[in-house]
Amino acid sequence: IQTMLFVLFLGIYLLTLMGNLVMILVIRVDSCLHTPMYFFLGHLSFLDLTFSSVTVPKMLQNFLSQKKSISLWGCITQSFFFTLSGGTEACLLSAMAYDRYAAICHPQVYTMVINRPLCIVIVNIAWTVGFLISLLNSVFIHKLYFCGSNIILHFSCELPPLFPLSCTDPIVNEILLTVSCSFLGLLTLPLILFSYSRIISTILNIRSSGGQAKAFSTCSSHLTVVLLFYGTALFRYISPASGSVLERVVSIQYSVITSLLNPLIYSLKNQEVKAALQRMLKQQKCA
Repeated sequence: IQTMLFVLFLGIYLLTLMGNLVMILVIRVDSCLHTPMYFFLGHLSFLDLTFSSVTVPKMLQNFLSQKKSISLWGCITQSFFFTLSGGTEACLLSAMAYDRYAAICHPQVYTMVINRPLCIVIVNIAWTVGFLISLLNSVFIHKLYFCGSNIILHFSCELPPLFPLSCTDPIVNEILLTVSCSFLGLLTLPLILFSYSRIISTILNIRSSGGQAKAFSTCSSHLTVVLLFYGTALFRYISPASGSVLERVVSIQYSVITSLLNPLIYSLKNQEVKAALQRMLKQQKCA
């Protein structure tokens, strides 16, 4: 079984690396994709690479090892980058939702409102928020004292599975994590809900069905990614107690499978990305 899991997750990891690296390369090479939407998408692909690379390599090592272990500092480091990637991605998805709102609801002033300097500022804010949330939680997890059972009933070192292993009361850590997740939700979800409520309203007011389809196609990929990310994250935090099989499956879904699916969703459902891929392949053949 361990060998089968190794082969399965190695295949998923390699496909994730290839899909996201190709997405980053296409966005960088094709001048038609040098727009705010694809600027954000390039950073999203990089985050998906980070998300997957934080957990999968160590997981693959443990599948082939008799001693399935990780040091305390290695575990804290893994949880730091895991939280950093998740927090930053949540902020980035909300920025992408607002970008689609501006493009569909206010196309006349879109290029003036959403420009490259603003996009750089938004991305820096997203990384800063993710970093601060991750740093704060990692500092407090370091203050816990681990002296008893050191068996983590999980595929990776996320924060919640570490709390039951502490010999000191982790109530402060649990409150901090809850506050952090609540803050992140209040920071990002209202903007996403506002953006898509306005987008749907605007699309429904378009008289021609062709116009509606064209407008919806510009945001359908992002909406799918948002539902996938927030749906699995929400299910993760309302799932049964730490250590359950369902919790581990959901964790694999949003930390590994989502990173694999995101580039596929954008390449299969987005005509501009498909066209850019075709142009890049044609250039390679000509060369």
